[in-house]
Formats: sequence, C-alpha cells, structure tokens
Amino acid sequence: MLELLKLLQDGRFHSGEALGAKLGISRSAIWKQLQGLEAELGIEVFKVPGRGYRLSSPMTLLDAQEISHGADGLDWPITVESSVDSTNAEIFRRLDAGVRAPFVLLAERQTAGRGRRGRVWASPFAENLYCSVVLRVDGGMSQVEALSLTVGLAVAKALQSIGIDGARLKWPNDVLVEGRKISGILLELAGDPADVCHVVIGVGINVNMAIDVPAVIDQPWTSVRQCLGHMLDRNELAAKLLLQLRDCLSIHWQRGFAGLREEWEALHAWCGRSVALTAGNNATLGVVLGVDERGAIRLSVDGFDRSFSGGELSLRLQHDS
Repeated sequence: MLELLKLLQDGRFHSGEALGAKLGISRSAIWKQLQGLEAELGIEVFKVPGRGYRLSSPMTLLDAQEISHGADGLDWPITVESSVDSTNAEIFRRLDAGVRAPFVLLAERQTAGRGRRGRVWASPFAENLYCSVVLRVDGGMSQVEALSLTVGLAVAKALQSIGIDGARLKWPNDVLVEGRKISGILLELAGDPADVCHVVIGVGINVNMAIDVPAVIDQPWTSVRQCLGHMLDRNELAAKLLLQLRDCLSIHWQRGFAGLREEWEALHAWCGRSVALTAGNNATLGVVLGVDERGAIRLSVDGFDRSFSGGELSLRLQHDS
C-alpha cells in the first residue's frame, strides 16, 4: 500500500490502469489496496469514474534519504517505517536484535504511541513526526541527568528555525506554544545503570494535524500547521530536529545541562507562575523560580527556595495563577 500511496501523494487523479501498470499489479489489486488505505490508515480517497483516484488532499511522505540530505553531516543512520506500535518500542526490539547505536527511527504512524507517565500519544498517519533516536551512554546514568530538558531545548530550537517564535519549554519535557502543547518527549533507558547503557529519545511533534482530528488528546494542543497557517514538509522539520539534537547533545555530553541552562531558562514557559507539583497523591504549591544546573525545578515554597526532580513528578498551573 505504501508504494501506491507514494504515487497518489501529489493529490492528482490517477487512473486505475496507470497505477496498476506502474506497480505491476491488476486494477482489482489496486482497488483492494485503495480500500486498505481507507480502512487501515484512515486516508480518504476520492473515486471519480472516468478520471480515476486521488487523495482528498496532497501529502508528503517521510523519506530517509531526503532527511539525511537535509541533515548534512549527521552520522546517525535513519530509517522510516510506515507503521509501528511505538518508535521507542521498535528501537528496543532492534537493540535486542543486535543493531548498534546510534540510529534514528521515524514512522508515518504509531498504533500504540506513548507519552510520559503512560499517556496515549495521538499518532495519525503521515501528519506528524514520531521520531526516536538511540544513543550509547558510557559511564552510567549520571550522563543522562536533565537530558529531557536538553532534548526539549533542541525541539524548541528546531521549531523556531521554521518560524514558530513562540515555542516555549514546560518542565520537564513538553514544548508549548501559547500554552498549548505542540511536542512531547519520552526518554527510556536500557542496560547497566552503573556502566554502559542505551538511552532512547522519543520525540513527538504535532505538525500537520488539524484542530478537529483526535478526540484522545486530553489537554490543550496545537500544531505547526495551526501556528504557521499552512502545511509543512515533515522531512524539513525532521532534518532540523536531528541537527539540533546532535548539537545540543554534544554540549550536554561535554558540559552537562549546566552548559545549556541559560538557553533553556530563556524559553521557560512558566517562570514566575503559581504551580502545583504533584507526586502521587501529594502536591506541593509554590511559585516557579527556574531550574538548577542539574535540571531540577526550583520553586519558592512558603518563602524558601526548594528544588525538585524525579520521573514521576507532574507540574500544573494553579487555577488562581
């Protein structure tokens, strides 16, 4: 079906005969694949007698070679899959199968996309970026301290590079535009936490998703398309994202998050806001002061400067802030 979709992605009419000739299959096989596009991937195909078939709107599929060309100088091998359950999960399977890090995996869709703390990540076909990068980490887990903040900064800088000046960072791993989520980050580790391990960096960015699409999103969200007023070639954004990841991670490995803290703070969305920091059923109320050199969130709590960090913490604005 993916080869058929590549022929249709220009949004023009193509006859069943012409499509069959190019793919070396019968017109009836073309018809079955078109039904599959609609049933399995949710892609609307117009069928007009005498003219043929076309998509309801043009699309640009991800292309590993095009992304590599746009990310000139990047030495991470890039693979694009049409569908996976989760790009992070697929990365782990490839590690188990002996594929050596570093490498990059992107998918046109995820059937079981995951966000932080087990949340569902909406992943419609060929609309957004679902990207995972795996890196080998020598020297133990201390190397990945505050890594989610570093990745968030890279995402924000990639979005700024395509014209979204309002991209801001919410601790610890969300990117917002005007208070609405445009990107999320999920970091997962495998291996010996005291020696050699792998970190899988999962990034989801809402790119061309329309405002009326997914009902599964339980918080205010936006997309690149909504911010810019037009659709974007996801290959361009993928290349810019990977370059920003490479550059920010290079600083992180050399100097730790301290080397990026000033840049991160300049984009801090909630500095000075009254928030509730929750861990399980416990909540701490305070005013956001910033982040420290280890990436912990700093709150003013009852007049005292306190720092908090941990994977199960959740930060929310107080209703009266």
